[in-house]
Amino acid sequence: MDFHPQPQGGTPRPWAFPAPERGTLGNGLTVLRCHRPGQQVIAVEIVLDAPLDAEPEGLDGVATIMARALSEGTDKHTAEEFAAELERCGATLDAHADHPAVRVSLEVPASRLPKALGLLAEALRAPAFVDSEVDRLVRNRLDEIPHETANPARRAAKQLYAELFPSETRMSRPRQGTEETVARIDSPAVRAFYEAHVRPASATAVVVGDLTGIDLDLLLADTLGTWTGDAARPRKAPPVTADDTGRVFIVDRPGAVQTQLLIGRIGPDRHDRVWPAQVVGTYCLGGTLTSRLDKVLREEKGYTYGVRSFGQVLRSTPDGTGAAILAISGSVDTPNTGPALDDLWKVLRTLAAGGLTDAERDAAVHNLVGVAPLKYETALSVAGTLADQVEQHLPDDYQAELYRRLAETGTVEATAAVVSAFPPDRLVTVLVGDAAEIKEPVEALGIGEVTVVTG
Repeated sequence: MDFHPQPQGGTPRPWAFPAPERGTLGNGLTVLRCHRPGQQVIAVEIVLDAPLDAEPEGLDGVATIMARALSEGTDKHTAEEFAAELERCGATLDAHADHPAVRVSLEVPASRLPKALGLLAEALRAPAFVDSEVDRLVRNRLDEIPHETANPARRAAKQLYAELFPSETRMSRPRQGTEETVARIDSPAVRAFYEAHVRPASATAVVVGDLTGIDLDLLLADTLGTWTGDAARPRKAPPVTADDTGRVFIVDRPGAVQTQLLIGRIGPDRHDRVWPAQVVGTYCLGGTLTSRLDKVLREEKGYTYGVRSFGQVLRSTPDGTGAAILAISGSVDTPNTGPALDDLWKVLRTLAAGGLTDAERDAAVHNLVGVAPLKYETALSVAGTLADQVEQHLPDDYQAELYRRLAETGTVEATAAVVSAFPPDRLVTVLVGDAAEIKEPVEALGIGEVTVVTG
């Protein structure tokens, strides 16, 4: 029997995060394009300068309702017709609002890009904001809120933000609004927010995919280039302030068999030179199943299925006044809530006293840098990261430079960054669980004053 020869591995090719080309349309819209041969599903991300802190007082959630309403009818199509047109060209259109901006995302086969870009331009240029559609979106949002409150992880996040940030600031309140504020939203309020903040001169379009044979300049001019609006209005973002005095809040869930935990504080954003080292150090602490937290809480003690540490940018500004949330999250069984927190604090203190090992640093860098080519295999993933850079006011080569700096981060540097990020005495702890069972053992740990919250 004859066998085919065993395939031999080829020479590895160097990889770098794709570099976009930057330009501007006649209407002031900034365009970042990135040609990715073979990516026949093209991704388009629109970044709108409509941050949550621009929402009118008492109308938290209007940015979310506006984002959802962009695809619910235009001056040319009803909501049903618009959805049908998207379906005909095999496209998906989504939008969401977050602290830095409103993002609109389109995915479409390259052969249907002209039609889909026309629909996207239509949604941005002339959304209908029909009363009945806005009312439906408001009702849908009101229906979501009780489910979010019942979800332990979502409830923990709501409490953490409420405790970290001053009550008068937008960051202290739910991103998508509360029952009280959402109930006030109507079509005129949505249109007013749209007219105040959505314009091409302050927006950016990111286009990623196989652009072979596509005259993108002409296509953009015929679609997004027809979107008009006045000049960008300068707006200064309020400073981010927070109180990370060590303390504990228990959101009471009588009878809960598990305790959801979320431990956090704020730290520097991606403009800070410590960010790459902080990424490596945080990954060593709780980025994967082999991290320190999992080794102790999961493998040795069996308290949990997994505990993760992470850093997530809240708002990023060129002047350094931005911030990121630094957090540890997971769940443990109710009887072991006290012991699990005790061991978690021991991990943090041991890390501060002895530092990371070279093996931990090497594994983290290998995983973070080594998986990057797979992480950015699709056009959508590349477009999303480029859009993140836009809304965080980062240079176009930031991601490529970040991977270089991750690879150069040493063990001592990573240790200093993660110890600074998670000081044991400067962490706000939120526990969603049975207060009657966990309050006393948590108080005995001495990690901060314990307050029980209902609701």
